Amino acid sequence: MTKYGFIADLETFLAHEFEAERPRVTPERCPAEFSGDLTVNCFRLARSLRNNPMKIATRTAEFLTQHPDIVGAETVKAFVNVTLRPEALFRDAVGDEAALLEAARLPGPDRRRVLIEFSAPNTNKPQHLGHVRNNALGSAMASILRRVGHTVTSVNLINDRGIHICKSMVAYQRWGEGRTPASEGIKGDHFVGDFYVLFEKEFQRQVACIRADRPEWRERPAEQLFLETEIGRTAQAMLLAWENGDPEVRRLWETMNAWVIEGFAETYRRMGVVFDKVYRESETYTLGRNVILEGLERGVFHRTDDGAVVIDLDAEKLGTKVVLRRDGTSVYVTQDIGATLLKQEEFQPDLQIWVVGDEQVYHFRVLFAIMRRLGHAWAERLHHMAYGMVNLPSGKMKSREGTVVDADDLFDEMTRLARDATLARAGAQAPADLDRRADAIGMAALKFMLLKVNPRSAIAFDPRASIKFEGDTGPYVMYAYARIASMFRKAPSDLLEQPVNWGVLGTSEERELALRCAEYPGALQRAAAELDASCLAGYLLDLAKAFSRFYRTCPILSAPTPPLRRARIELSARVRNILRDGLRTLTMDVLESM
Repeated sequence: MTKYGFIADLETFLAHEFEAERPRVTPERCPAEFSGDLTVNCFRLARSLRNNPMKIATRTAEFLTQHPDIVGAETVKAFVNVTLRPEALFRDAVGDEAALLEAARLPGPDRRRVLIEFSAPNTNKPQHLGHVRNNALGSAMASILRRVGHTVTSVNLINDRGIHICKSMVAYQRWGEGRTPASEGIKGDHFVGDFYVLFEKEFQRQVACIRADRPEWRERPAEQLFLETEIGRTAQAMLLAWENGDPEVRRLWETMNAWVIEGFAETYRRMGVVFDKVYRESETYTLGRNVILEGLERGVFHRTDDGAVVIDLDAEKLGTKVVLRRDGTSVYVTQDIGATLLKQEEFQPDLQIWVVGDEQVYHFRVLFAIMRRLGHAWAERLHHMAYGMVNLPSGKMKSREGTVVDADDLFDEMTRLARDATLARAGAQAPADLDRRADAIGMAALKFMLLKVNPRSAIAFDPRASIKFEGDTGPYVMYAYARIASMFRKAPSDLLEQPVNWGVLGTSEERELALRCAEYPGALQRAAAELDASCLAGYLLDLAKAFSRFYRTCPILSAPTPPLRRARIELSARVRNILRDGLRTLTMDVLESM
């Protein structure tokens, strides 16, 4: 929160009064059911001042009632509710815009080097709505961390090898007939994804035949019958050929991966997602094996009777985990061990973050425990930023059956909905930049809907609800910004050149808006500290709503006196610039007209 002028004086007084070190006073907004602007919680001061919180509250109120910035100070138990004079409130809350925006940046000693990994798509299909939430969370979180002063490296580890990739390759060999994305006019990741679906359909057909021939296998899951099917054995043989460097298989793999990665690039461009470094699993998956073998010699791991290498994590309540199969091949966590070490050596971050769905919580607990067992002190600074599933009104998505919500199709639908909403508001006068507006509104609506809730929460995504210009939506926040921008275009230039007298303000709506503006640095820092973009998104919604109440109640350009018009439009300017900074920090565009 903004540093109000009375706080430093109060801290000095309390230190002298209680013969203690200078405490840190951090007032909060006064609860709505009480009168006052800010509340000083004296329970929090009791430890540092080594005194009774009620006595601290009494002396605080006595001091503040004599302070020139304060109209009144009322004690409620060990809380002191403070009402500021208008001149002091607006001076400290919004008077210095540069200081307000800069206050979000952490002191130098609190800044860290952060590496954040997100997206991590497979090169066997296009990205879907689940990836969109991952991309939105990862890119917004990287932006928020940078905004408060951390040095951030954003990383993507593309999963470009494995049995799932071979499935698409086998299907293309059988049914591709030499076609390409260019020959079919299809985006590369969609083209390859269609063959992944074809593989799955043929696999399910063969499983059905096996179950018909072997009644005792009817209850076995399809995955357990993979190598019993002809197409499953073919895919497994292709994976072994790939690992052995078969030139024909490698050429096909390189060709199809290139198609997919080119398609991914377009998806990222539309979302505004940029990575500082892109790794590929095909380049990192062997790195962990040597680490395991070295750890085996040191006793970190041990070999079982059948030849597998495992680690006992019972002390961490994680059980026993295989890290090398009995044939010597790596498992998923082995690959992550190598990739984690590679990233740490290359960038030396103070903190590594993975943005991955909450179904992988156990995996990351195991990974972090292994890194600690290997003796890496920095393993205490590894963090899994888990997030919940995205569902639709129709239910869950199923990628193998080709029924997922494709990211590109979703972007097109959001743009169409935004275009229709913009035209409905514009009437007969369609804006000249309609396409640009529709793209910006559609993407902001999508991102905001995905970011406004805590990442750990599963969400139901409704495109039509997200695009509305009213309610808790991205377009609502964007519209608040555009409304203020429009007002400035209409304002006389001589009005904007006049000095500002904050003392003419004082209505409850004006006070509320100024206090809300002052909370912006705290909202940014809380979002960064908690790795939760919803802290910032929720704040922007509250600020936009506070401005709407102010706008309805307090005439701005038609205010009765020039000083009042000038102060109100300057207060509006603070809101405009905070909304712009906040939306851009969430990786969303702003529009001057909507």
